[in-house]
Amino acid sequence: MDTTPQATLEQVLYEVKKTIVGQDELLERLLVALIAKGHILVEGVPGLAKTLTVNTLAKAIGGQFQRVQFTPDLVPADLVGSRIYHQGTGEFQTSLGPVFANLLLADEINRAPAKVQSALLEVMQERQVTIGRETHRVPSPFLVMATQNPIENEGTYPLPEAQVDRFMMKVVVDYPSPTEEFVIVERAVTPGAAPLQVLDPDGLVALQEAAQGIYADPAILEYAVRLTAATREPARHGMGDLDRYVTFGASPRASINLVLAGRALALLRGRDYVLPEDLQHLALDILRHRIVLSYEALADGVTADDLVRRALAVVPVPEPAKVAG
Repeated sequence: MDTTPQATLEQVLYEVKKTIVGQDELLERLLVALIAKGHILVEGVPGLAKTLTVNTLAKAIGGQFQRVQFTPDLVPADLVGSRIYHQGTGEFQTSLGPVFANLLLADEINRAPAKVQSALLEVMQERQVTIGRETHRVPSPFLVMATQNPIENEGTYPLPEAQVDRFMMKVVVDYPSPTEEFVIVERAVTPGAAPLQVLDPDGLVALQEAAQGIYADPAILEYAVRLTAATREPARHGMGDLDRYVTFGASPRASINLVLAGRALALLRGRDYVLPEDLQHLALDILRHRIVLSYEALADGVTADDLVRRALAVVPVPEPAKVAG
């Protein structure tokens, strides 16, 4: 039996796809985020199997799955836990919240107020929670997949740009094709085999460590920095016509995450080194939510994706011979 990281990850995908139809890009990004120790923000209309995808993936990797429906009346304690006083013993006991899981689905994160969003984003960054005077670490591995609905604005609290930056990727999920939707309906009326567990959390941690050993040449690091810099100063990178559309470009976290995610994708594709195409494949998802556009961009229908695509077209690509170690 093939036990290479690529074979193991392909087996995970095979099991998940027993339930999930299509969504190949989302599934790949979820695995990349898991391996690279990142988190994902998913944007899509209701009914596109976002919750089912994460739940099925949790079954395949053997991790604990928790789902929290974010609502306007949610408070941080509902998420991270609190200390409860027991009158009989006269003592306080700590009750841990649903963030203590391997895979956490924060459903419609933009429906909760800023305090709750900040509490979640602090856990994502620090991977620990302080309740009273005690600090509790969340399980390892730990992945947050937050969703937001782009078609509703009433009663929502948009994530500030500085907090959105904490997410490694923002993936936009679209409707399935007619063929995929036919299979979705078919499986809904006649459920098939349940996914089998093919990995465990310890095995996933081993894959995370393997990804850290993937070679990223200095030319790859320089390419990541140039892509990010092109979103900050378009005019200096031959995109003067887009300069007025950018208020703020991507932060250095974008450059770091391009390389980390590139390593994870290289591992997923069976390589021990990163290629420029790995960064190109992930650039939209890593950069789009880190760019703040001007009102002129909104008026002219220019999107962050347009800017990233232009950057990919104009930034020089390192020669393959220089990045294979």
